[in-house]
Amino acid sequence: MRVLNVLALTGLATALAVPLERKAEYAVHSEHFVPRGWRRLDTPRPDDTIALRLGLKQGSFHELERHLYEVSDPDHPRYGQHLSHGDIQGLTRPSEDALDAVHEWLQENGIYLDRVQYSPARDWLTVALPVSDVEDLLDTNYHEYTNDEGVRVVRTTKYSLPRSLHEHVDVVQPTNYFGNTKALGASPFGMGDWKSGGDHQPWHHGGSGSQNLSAVCNETAVTNLCLRTLYKTVDYVPQVPGKNYVATTNYLNQTANYSDFHIFMSEQRKDADPSYQYSYQIVADGVNNQNMEPPEALEMGLDLEANQDVQTVGGFVYPTRFTTYSTGGLSPVFTPDLQYPTNGNEPYLTWLSYVLAQKDLPYVISTSYADDEQTVPINYARRVCAELAQLGARGVTLLFATGDYGVGTNGTCLSNDGKNTTKFLPMFPASCPYVTAVGGTRNIPEEVVTWDESNSFVSGGGLSNYFPRPAYQDGVVEKYLGEIGSLHEGLYNRTGRAYPDLSAQGYRYQIVYAGQTFFFGGTSAAAPTVAGVLTNVNDALLAAGRPPLGFLNPWLYKNAGRAFNDVKGGNIWGCNTSGFPAKEEWDVASGFGTPDFGRILGDLFGKGGGGEYGGGHGWKG
Repeated sequence: MRVLNVLALTGLATALAVPLERKAEYAVHSEHFVPRGWRRLDTPRPDDTIALRLGLKQGSFHELERHLYEVSDPDHPRYGQHLSHGDIQGLTRPSEDALDAVHEWLQENGIYLDRVQYSPARDWLTVALPVSDVEDLLDTNYHEYTNDEGVRVVRTTKYSLPRSLHEHVDVVQPTNYFGNTKALGASPFGMGDWKSGGDHQPWHHGGSGSQNLSAVCNETAVTNLCLRTLYKTVDYVPQVPGKNYVATTNYLNQTANYSDFHIFMSEQRKDADPSYQYSYQIVADGVNNQNMEPPEALEMGLDLEANQDVQTVGGFVYPTRFTTYSTGGLSPVFTPDLQYPTNGNEPYLTWLSYVLAQKDLPYVISTSYADDEQTVPINYARRVCAELAQLGARGVTLLFATGDYGVGTNGTCLSNDGKNTTKFLPMFPASCPYVTAVGGTRNIPEEVVTWDESNSFVSGGGLSNYFPRPAYQDGVVEKYLGEIGSLHEGLYNRTGRAYPDLSAQGYRYQIVYAGQTFFFGGTSAAAPTVAGVLTNVNDALLAAGRPPLGFLNPWLYKNAGRAFNDVKGGNIWGCNTSGFPAKEEWDVASGFGTPDFGRILGDLFGKGGGGEYGGGHGWKG
């Protein structure tokens, strides 16, 4: 089902023109200077179309947030009682006053309501209009801008709304922001083109958890069997694979290839039925290219991310139900900085509009894409984060990779507010407090924070400048900040949401691309690994008649990471500093560490009256 498709408008009968006396009622709703690296060109053609999206304030978000924390708190009587699709729509529907005010404004300006499209909760309104009409509606002027890489966009430096609408509208876009989403792992991250019979055996077989790690693992060529053995899912046989459900997301025209997936599974999961595969969901004209990639595609990293995600998850969860989303659509509005100057961002809100309209949701969703937080307008970021909270309240565990640039790439660590202040650069959506952020590790069995000197990759982490620290983090973050004292004081926000929450291997994974075996790394490898482990946890819960994990963080922080392997070595450097070091227990470099499947089940089922891990026979309560 498509949500928020743009309605093409032709030949408006009434020209939009805000009378001068009504413009006196307007006030600036958002303003931003032209960012570094961009210069203004000509005015756009007046008849060029802009798909204008109005995000209305949600009616009862604070109530939704209360529900989210109650159903996610293992000590609360409502733990696991996740909200329904209808419950969420009731909490997010804007007030009638807000809808009436926006409707009246649109109609006063010649926009008939039958031209407007709505999200199911009616908290998003979309209408396609000529540039000249949008300029009148928002009391602004658009221009074409170009950056140093030749990207051209149509933007404005500020826009206005009637003062009476400011309390009802969160965000209007596209307006005065630019930016760039990145796949967190691509050809620079640990790629090599050795084949079977080279210096390392490409595939290890054996398939028994009784084997020790040295028998199945080569830390320079990490297989799925190694990962399943390391995190102790190797002997687990899913009990309710048709009831359980997991997903990955694709942006930037990335496509997961069925042929490569089947080759991977035939080599690394020889027990798998050859017919097993993920389903494909296309969102807003996303791409699903199943053709064999030409050699030059590898140079650009095309489809590497999407392939790595589905192969890693599939290797863990077979034969569990599995889907992948491929999102296209218009780029959202962002502000570039020195590190990410290009305007290639993909629309999180477009994907969220689609998935929130579904009644049958995956229980775990892994995303290996992110933005430098300061390139995302704060009102846009907050709205995306609030919509991610809706998924958590419905019982979805959201995993986001933390980035591959430590605390920021050297030479780019400047604020984007016109002051050029030196600062660490957090990543979004990992910085959203309603998701679980996943960092990367390397080395087996004694894991440390991952890095790769060959391409300047280091696992990401930090503290948000947009989102305050959630209460569930208070104890462990204060303890860690006390331990590091004044280290890098002034370069980060001590009261911000800190991340990662946990970690997993993110170095030199073996994947199949265009029929051949390659290495791949990054926190984009770590996130789907955790998704695989937690999907098997959900299988045990569902088989026992219990609800899935849902929003993970309240449980994770309440048990103080007892079910995770503490990572004590390494640090996430960057911005010409040593960054944040790993410490005992929780830290900004690795969170609580890496998952131990057996201990996770022990903690969850211990709270439910005990039980014992039955290996290949699942969980016995």
